[in-house]
Amino acid sequence: MADPALLVYTRTTGYRHDSIPAGVAALRGLGGFEVHAHEDPAALEEPLEKYAAVVFLSTSGEVLTPAGRERLAAYVEGGGGFAGVHAATCTEDDWPYYGELLAARFAGHPPVQPGRALVEDRDHPATRHLPPVWEVTDEWYDFHASPRPSAHVLLSADESSYAGGAMGDDHPLAWCRTQGAGRVFYTALGHPAEAYADPLFLDHLRGGISWAAAR
Repeated sequence: MADPALLVYTRTTGYRHDSIPAGVAALRGLGGFEVHAHEDPAALEEPLEKYAAVVFLSTSGEVLTPAGRERLAAYVEGGGGFAGVHAATCTEDDWPYYGELLAARFAGHPPVQPGRALVEDRDHPATRHLPPVWEVTDEWYDFHASPRPSAHVLLSADESSYAGGAMGDDHPLAWCRTQGAGRVFYTALGHPAEAYADPLFLDHLRGGISWAAAR
């Protein structure tokens, strides 16, 4: 039996992360999924039901056509999986549905630096392999508001462990939720290319994407 397919979308019309190629290569190397990587918005205008999940990997700006928006919303509402990585929350600011889908919008970040991520859910596939306090170097995203009202938080930032955090005591970093019949996973981590060689981060991605894909 063939592995389930992922559509990994990496189009950017804003800031472009140098780590995108490393991210695509890492997803190809996870095993268990056949990865179809695309930059062309036409890929989202086709039927998406053949994919176990759609992954927005550090997308930025407006990256979908009206037809692509319609397809993606119908896919998730009908039971498709969606995963967003890092700059996915800097995407489709003009589409209110997308903000509801991911449950938070990017607000800013301090410089890349080491800090501590705190595991809130010890049982979820995206976090059960992690130490309770995960020492990690990344770009610590702030959001305009916590996603907690509509999402289940998996991982949060300890702002006392790094400089420049702006959310205070409630600073989610990774979460999951349902949208219609679909599953949504998001992680704010994944800025540096080095992240995609970190076994803990790769297991975090594998677990979150597999959960979204209902695998």
